[in-house]
Amino acid sequence: MIDALTVAVGVTALVLAAWCGFAAYRDEPTKDWHFIGMAVVSLLALVQLVIGIVKLAGGEKPDDGTAIFLAYLIGAAACVPAAGFLSLSERTRWGSVTVAAGAVVLAVLEVRLYDIWGGGHG
Repeated sequence: MIDALTVAVGVTALVLAAWCGFAAYRDEPTKDWHFIGMAVVSLLALVQLVIGIVKLAGGEKPDDGTAIFLAYLIGAAACVPAAGFLSLSERTRWGSVTVAAGAVVLAVLEVRLYDIWGGGHG
């Protein structure tokens, strides 16, 4: 995988989590600007998904198995959009909490993806 992209996805996810967490602290639902942030993070995760699939198709293999890598890769691409859709049905501070939690999950998935691919072994 591309380490810089993995870091970028993780860091932007944590920024989104902090931003939505602050909105929840202020008793605010997700707003249009939050959805733009979610779109940016989701786009980065989607780019990562495509690059991961291209690398697998090109013959590269993750250290801990292709199936688990693909599962984490798809989960990473889906978690922020899923949280965003859930926040639309919960137009209170809890919608912001949902997005913040989804973004934290994405950051954790990024660490795991790095490990599965073989980061840190060389």
